[in-house]
Amino acid sequence: MTAKPSIASEVTQQLRDAILRGQIAPNAKLRLEELGANFGVSLSPIREALLRLSGEGFVVSEDQRGFRVAAASAQNLAEVTALRSLLEPYALRLSIEAGDVKWEEGLIAISHRLTRIEQQNGFVPFLDEWERAHRDFHIALVAGCGMPMLLQFCSMLHDQSDRYRRLYLQKRPPQRNVAMEHAGIVEAVLAHDADTACARLLEHSQQTGAAVLAFINELDPKE
Repeated sequence: MTAKPSIASEVTQQLRDAILRGQIAPNAKLRLEELGANFGVSLSPIREALLRLSGEGFVVSEDQRGFRVAAASAQNLAEVTALRSLLEPYALRLSIEAGDVKWEEGLIAISHRLTRIEQQNGFVPFLDEWERAHRDFHIALVAGCGMPMLLQFCSMLHDQSDRYRRLYLQKRPPQRNVAMEHAGIVEAVLAHDADTACARLLEHSQQTGAAVLAFINELDPKE
């Protein structure tokens, strides 16, 4: 029987989603009383949720001044992209080397779900269904690495990267065939070609980071 998520866990997820979607803007002040009223909960789960999100890098705790949403900057994006470029290919290589049939089956299943969504008529990225499947796909790629801390880092970095992608690219039409990039990664994984799979994942992540960075610099050349 699956345990019911705690109130703090539910609030954490909803706040994280709101920050990822840009519904709560970067640098926005997070007032506990206001959030408690919006979610219909006491201050205790709100405070716990903000502390959890602070640990994930989405929220900043300021001494004697409460909490605010983390800023979005070109410098931070460059750091996130650099760390993803180091850790995700490494985790994928470990997954290919150590991953079992169950891992491969899980990757195939989520890849199929993502592809089905992308093949729907009128499909555009950023729909909630696609966002969930897209995140699950990237986590599934590295889920066989056998290193829980590495997997946690990869998950956090992916979410940070996705925050920038959603903040800055939603008003721009897709410039790449992302579905084909995903398919190419899976093809190499299932062929147990770690070099090709890791190279394709690296290129995939770096292209996204570069696209967002270019847009940030267009909006604010001083960034």
